Amino acid sequence: MGCLYSRERMETIMNHRSAVMAALTVVCAVLLALSSLAAAAPDQKDKQIGRLLLGKVLDQGDNPLPDAVVYLTNTRTRAIKTYIVGQDGTYRFPALSTAIDYEIYAQYKGRRSDTKSLSQFDDRSQVYMDLKIDTR
Repeated sequence: MGCLYSRERMETIMNHRSAVMAALTVVCAVLLALSSLAAAAPDQKDKQIGRLLLGKVLDQGDNPLPDAVVYLTNTRTRAIKTYIVGQDGTYRFPALSTAIDYEIYAQYKGRRSDTKSLSQFDDRSQVYMDLKIDTR
């Protein structure tokens, strides 16, 4: 009885098997790395879209100041957003980044409130700040 395969054919088969095993090892390593990354990434449902900053512009007697202008400054880019308050004196800045500090103040008939800060380290999703202006 003789060998069914020649020596060269056996070497070719063994080289092919080694190449397939090496490829499978690489594929398994990549899949393991991807699954580790997916497990480490936070769930998108749990990720906070942004925060809401709201409040009122009031005089010293806690009366609303309609038509006051609220200025919100992004301290990183120095970009300014404005909001003209309605009859009830409320303002609202939705979807603010939680990774940026902001400064906010209001103006009414040439008078200005104190500037307040909203820190990126403040983890509240909704922040309420009243801005008071001395109109006397």
